[in-house]
Amino acid sequence: MNKVKIKIVTPEKEMYNGDADMVIFRSKCGDVGIMHGHLPMVTVLDYGVLRIMENGEAVKKAAVFGGFAEIDGECVNILTDAAEWSDEIDLSRAEAARDRAEKRLMLSSPDIDELRSEMALKRALIRINTAEK
Repeated sequence: MNKVKIKIVTPEKEMYNGDADMVIFRSKCGDVGIMHGHLPMVTVLDYGVLRIMENGEAVKKAAVFGGFAEIDGECVNILTDAAEWSDEIDLSRAEAARDRAEKRLMLSSPDIDELRSEMALKRALIRINTAEK
């Protein structure tokens, strides 16, 4: 089986550069799985969990926060605004962020930026889902 080349880059660093059976990520149109030989495409990334797959199992997981992916059949280039590997996520901190965001959203106050609270909640939930086994 041919491998797909995967490169993940953030503004700060190159996070990953290697081969795998498949990469799965969340696009604005839903979850996408890319293997070697996939038709060329460019897609906008949504917030979600990225999985690098080998033999049907996720060998690496990352929380990804926007960006885009370019696929050319042999390579997947992922340029993201921010990403964190599952082992880099502080689960207790993410749970605390979730609790804070949920509390802010329950308040009906003109002082609360609802969209900002919703985005904070979304980021916290993705971190929690990525960190959990």
